[in-house]
Amino acid sequence: MSDENGTPSTPAGSTGPRPEPLRFFGTTWVNHDDGYTLRRVGVAAGSLAAAAGSCLVLRFAYEGLQIADTGRFVTFLVIVMFAVCSALAFRQTLDGFTKRPDPDRQASLRGLLAIGFVGSLLAYFFRSLIEAPGEKLHREEYEAARVQHEKRAHRRTGNPSKNRTANPPKKRRRK
Repeated sequence: MSDENGTPSTPAGSTGPRPEPLRFFGTTWVNHDDGYTLRRVGVAAGSLAAAAGSCLVLRFAYEGLQIADTGRFVTFLVIVMFAVCSALAFRQTLDGFTKRPDPDRQASLRGLLAIGFVGSLLAYFFRSLIEAPGEKLHREEYEAARVQHEKRAHRRTGNPSKNRTANPPKKRRRK
């Protein structure tokens, strides 16, 4: 396994690093084959539909607060909480597509990201309009791993003891 990105360094039957699969896309993001475009359209439509459904659920929650007659202040706090958490989740999710997130920070933001799930779904939607979510990060890591593998493979080709320039043949004496 590669230390940096967790991709297996050699696939079965071939040499070199293997691309890391993405959720919903597998490894189709490498060559944009096997229905990559159709998958992107499906992911975009699905995440937008999930965001719309989530907003409907939040609307029911808002109506529940109105029916419970909790007061304007509590209603205002709930609306602000969902708006702020969704904005933070949107930004955090978009950043996660371009660089590896810090695991400790992710763990501390888990509750906030759960509350702001609409923002995460919208970030997934917008990113899938451009590329597979996380493709840029994975492509950079994959290309770096391939370059590093090429350097290593180029340095170590063949048996060094058979290299005539490094080890010239010894002249034999005749008896």
